[in-house]
Amino acid sequence: MQTNFNESQTRINLMRAFAGECQSQNRYNIAAQKFSDGNCEVLARVMKFTANQEEQHAKVFFDLLGDSAGELIKIEADFPADAFTDLQDLIDSAIKGEEREASMVYTDFARVAAEEGFPDIQAKFKMIAEVEESHKKRFEYYASLLRSDTLFRTENNEQVWICLNCGHIHVGTEPPKQCPVCSVDMSYYVREGEAPFSMCGTL
Repeated sequence: MQTNFNESQTRINLMRAFAGECQSQNRYNIAAQKFSDGNCEVLARVMKFTANQEEQHAKVFFDLLGDSAGELIKIEADFPADAFTDLQDLIDSAIKGEEREASMVYTDFARVAAEEGFPDIQAKFKMIAEVEESHKKRFEYYASLLRSDTLFRTENNEQVWICLNCGHIHVGTEPPKQCPVCSVDMSYYVREGEAPFSMCGTL
C-alpha cells in the first residue's frame, strides 16, 4: 500500500536531495573558478561539466515534488563546508561527497521510496546514485593525476594531447607550455581520450 506522498519520508528525502544537488552544483562552480585562478583549466572544465549534471539532478528531484507545490517542507541534513583553497583538497572533498551520495544517501532514499510504495521515485534515486558513482570515479582519476604531478606529463612519447580551447593536437610526453595556435597555457590540454567527442569518426 502506497503511503500518502505528503505524509511520507520520501517527500522529505526528495527535498533533501534537491537541496544537496543545488549545493553540489554551486560548490563545483565555485571550485571551477578556483581551479581557473590556479592555472588548472582542465579541472575547472571537469568541475563545470559535473556541476551541470548536478543541476539536472536537482531538476529531477524538484519535479518529483509536484504534489507538494506551494508547501513548506522542513528538512534536516548535514552538508559539507568544503571552502578549501588548496586544489588537491577541493577535488578530494568532492570525491568524499560523491561517495557519500552514491553509496549511502541515495541508496537509503531508494530503499525508503520502495517501502513507501513509490517505485518510480525509487528508480530515480538508484539511477542518480549510479551517476554520482561515475562522478566519484572521474574525480578520483583527476585527483590521482594531480597528486602525482602527471596531469600534464606522461612517459609515453606518443601521447596525443588536445587543446580544449582551439582543438590543436600535439604529440609528446607533455603538451606545449603555450598553445602554438591560440596561445593559451598548457592547462587547457587533455589526453586525447579525455577530450569530448575525441573518438568520433573512428567507427
